[in-house]
Order: sequence, then C-alpha cells, then structure tokens
Amino acid sequence: MSAALHTSQLHSLPLLARGKVRDNYAVGSDRILMVASDRISAFDVIMGQPIPGKGALLTQMALWWF
Repeated sequence: MSAALHTSQLHSLPLLARGKVRDNYAVGSDRILMVASDRISAFDVIMGQPIPGKGALLTQMALWWF
C-alpha cells in the first residue's frame, strides 16, 4: 500500500486554503484545484494518523456523483 498523503505541496500553484480534508490551489484566475488528502477529521479535529487511499476514494466518489 502507498504512503498516506497528509499534506499536499504544489509549489507551482498558490495555496488558497487548507481545510480539514482538502487543500485548494489557484489554477489561473478562474479555476481551483482541490486535492483530497488522506487526513481524517472528527468533531472538527484533524486526527494525527491519516488513512492511505482515503483521498483517492473521495475523488472517485465525487467523479461518480458529479
């Protein structure tokens, strides 16, 4: 299994916001890149141990629904 992604670091794009689970980057003036991490949040607290693959699963679910 691959290592868990706790924090994304895309140095080529400006970071707009880092939420409980997703990191948002500006792509030009009219687009946002949302990176779903493997962080876990419960009761508005980010837990210390991420779950490997959680971000990929969240992205696959969003692709299916939207």
